[in-house]
Amino acid sequence: MHQLDDTDLEILEMLGEDARRPFSEIADRVGMSGPGVSDRVDRLRDAGIIERFTVDVDRTQLRDGVPVFVQVRGHAGSVQELKDDLASEDPVEHVFVTAAGECWFVARPPEGSVRQWLDDRIDRDEASVTVTLLDEVAWTPSIGGTAFALACAECGNTVDSEGEQATIDGERYSFCCTSCRDRFLERRDRIAEDA
Repeated sequence: MHQLDDTDLEILEMLGEDARRPFSEIADRVGMSGPGVSDRVDRLRDAGIIERFTVDVDRTQLRDGVPVFVQVRGHAGSVQELKDDLASEDPVEHVFVTAAGECWFVARPPEGSVRQWLDDRIDRDEASVTVTLLDEVAWTPSIGGTAFALACAECGNTVDSEGEQATIDGERYSFCCTSCRDRFLERRDRIAEDA
């Protein structure tokens, strides 16, 4: 495994703009061959940097609904459970958890029933809920200007070309050195034995 370079970042940027962009087009822009770009993309997938290719759908073209931005503060239950519950709801497009432990989301509940839809999902006696009607939504994630660095799953240090990766219980982990990988596995085994 080697560190991400400018070519990797440019490939990621182009795939972020259009995940169906042909490798030959990317190759022309980055000065590589199509198979070379394919190898880079495979390496980025193997490293867990590219998790999946997806489609960005303009939901306004597919269905009705009132576009709202909702902020939930002080929810009595688990923020992770609330996030998972909201993410599984069909009208919910994006869910965010803030560093302060709040859950914010963008949704398109059926017209005329926004309050009822929210009341069915969030106990307003337990949480403060702010609802903002949205006029426009643009989702434009970008790779540009982002510095990528894999972090060691054990110590948090940057993983460089000396590092290694391991798939453990179906999850891909990066480690800065063999010692960190061994400590991680030992700790995981101890936790499994204690459970």
